[in-house]
This record gives sequence, structure tokens and C-alpha cells, in this order.
Amino acid sequence: MQTYFFTARQMTVGYDGVPLIRDIGITLKKGEILTLIGPNGAGKSTILKSITGQLSLLGGTVWVEDLRLDQCTEKERAKRLSVVLTERPRPERMTAAEAVEMGRYPYTGRLGILSEKDRKIVREAMEFVHVTELADREFLTLSDGQRQRVMLARALAQEPEILVLDEPTSFLDIRYKLEFLSLLQAMARERQLTVILSLHELDLAERVSDQILCVKGAYTERVGTPEEVFAPGAIRELYGITAGSFDEFSGSPELPAAKGAPQVFVIAGNGTGGPVFRRLQREGVPFSAGILWENDRDAAVAQALAGKVFLAKAFCPADQAMVEAARLELDRCGAAICTLTEFGAWNGACRELMEYAKAKGILKELPQPGKG
Repeated sequence: MQTYFFTARQMTVGYDGVPLIRDIGITLKKGEILTLIGPNGAGKSTILKSITGQLSLLGGTVWVEDLRLDQCTEKERAKRLSVVLTERPRPERMTAAEAVEMGRYPYTGRLGILSEKDRKIVREAMEFVHVTELADREFLTLSDGQRQRVMLARALAQEPEILVLDEPTSFLDIRYKLEFLSLLQAMARERQLTVILSLHELDLAERVSDQILCVKGAYTERVGTPEEVFAPGAIRELYGITAGSFDEFSGSPELPAAKGAPQVFVIAGNGTGGPVFRRLQREGVPFSAGILWENDRDAAVAQALAGKVFLAKAFCPADQAMVEAARLELDRCGAAICTLTEFGAWNGACRELMEYAKAKGILKELPQPGKG
């Protein structure tokens, strides 16, 4: 029988006694990462604040092993659970080391005097998240990425069993997003720290999470592994996407395709076509694309942006009927671009289309960046 470390049973959350989301169920093992995703205002922060005790539960229970969090004192809860919020902290005239030391408050006396053990834990926390060199820097002079790592060190110095983070990557550029989430993953693996967080970046949520909880409406939509949650069409439904598309397999959003009859046929494959597909979309030029295998990196982008796509089954050469249909479409477009520079035995159909377009005098040069 599976024993769970963190359990939320029929949890109902809301404000001023008015329920917002009902019957939330979460079960996590030690060291697992759960990410909440969903539209703005759906209630992700409300769920997190209810777990941490900042909001009172309107129903249900939250357990850490055999301990009910809503029956804990603030100090008891702080020893089991640490929080990193979205709001940018602004501790005045405080160094980075002093900010991390604040994580030891559940263990110090009234005067907040740190023992040698406390200082050792602070040093280890700062070393783990790579902020030791910032120790004497004033906190307010640090970059957003540096501040977020310092706050993560503070949470780690608290020696929690559960870490709760509300949109921790909101103010970070891509480098710091990846560094921060890599640290979270390392903490979960190496220290068996259970992590519950909310994220807007769906591609990163898919990569870092053991489980994902979809939040929308009065009840949570679904919960499961990334493979279960990111089923075809699930993100469009969750976010109510009406313009453009989202490919769950690649984690790639695309803007709406250009309208109108295709004006150019793009011969592509092996990931070479995506940049050209997107450039044509930006310039408002409708196009057709092929011949692509259905598992090609270009296929998902083409299906989102092209007016017509010629797809062959994976690991199978295109049949002659598809080649003939592609030739007819190429004729209708009256212009062609080939993004491929090499052809092998499997994509002979693309070579055939390229040579056909060249013979008809309609093969155009591949557009270069910055040129029309």
C-alpha cells in the first residue's frame, strides 16, 4: 500500500467564507515536485496560501504524514514547511547573509541569537544555492535572480520538509529560470524535499514536475503526471485558447496561421523549416509545407501555421500518391522554398519536389535574416 508524505483531502479554499475551489485532492511522496498551472485568477495562489496557513481552509484537511497542518502552531508549521512568495522582499539595510539567517527564526529564542549550529546551517544553505559570494552584499543591490536564490537559501536554512513557492520565476530571465528550477530539482532529489509551486511557463512545468495540478473554475480540472496532463488539446481547454495553438508534445505555443490561399510551398524537414514557417507567419504569407514525417520536429509547427501540410507516417517513405498531390499543391502556390541542404534515402520525395520546382523555375532562394 502506497504511503504518502503530503495529503490534501477534499480541501476547499476561498475568501471570507466564500468557496472558490472545492474538493481539492493532492497526494505526494517525499521528494516529489507538484506544479499548479492554470489561467490568471484561477486560484493557484489561493490554494498555496491555504496550504501554508495564510488563509484558513473552508473545508477538508491537509496532512504532513500524521500531522494536521491546520492544528499546528505557527512555529510548528514553520519547522515543517517553508514559503517563497511572488512579492519581492525589501529588507532594508540587510545583507544577503542576514536575509538567509532569517530562516532560522523557528529555532532561535526570543532574541533571535544564532548558535554555531544555526550559522553552520546558514552557510550550508548558501553554498547549496551558490550565493556564498553574495554574503556581504546588501540585499537590495542584488539582481532579481540573485535575490531569488538568496530567498531560496533562506527557505532551505529553515530546514523544512515541504517548500511552497508562488510563481518563483516571474521576475527571472531564462538563464535564472533554468538555474532556479535546476536547484529545486536538486533539492528534491538530494534532500528529499517535497516542493509545491505555481508556474506560468508550461514548458518548464512539464520538465520539472513529477505531478501537475490544473486549476480552473470551482473544481480542479485534473491532476497527474506531465504525460497524463499534457494530453492533446488539454492546454487549449484549460486556458480557453481561441487564437493560435499550443503543442503539448513540444511545449510550443504558436500564433494564428496567416489567412488566405497558400502562396508558397515550403519543402522542409528535420527541424529546418520552423524558423521559415514562423517568418512567413509574421509577414502574413500563407503557405503549404511538406513532405514531413509526422514525428519530425517541423511537423507540429507546420500543422499550426501552414494552410496545408503533407505528412507521411513515421519511418516510412512518402508514397507516390502523396508526392503527386504535393506537386499539384506546389503548382497552385506558384513558388517554393527548400530549407533542406542534404537529402538521404528516406527523404527522396523532398529532393524530387525540390528538383521539380527548380525545373519549373519557381524555386526561390531561402530568405535570409533581415532581408525581404
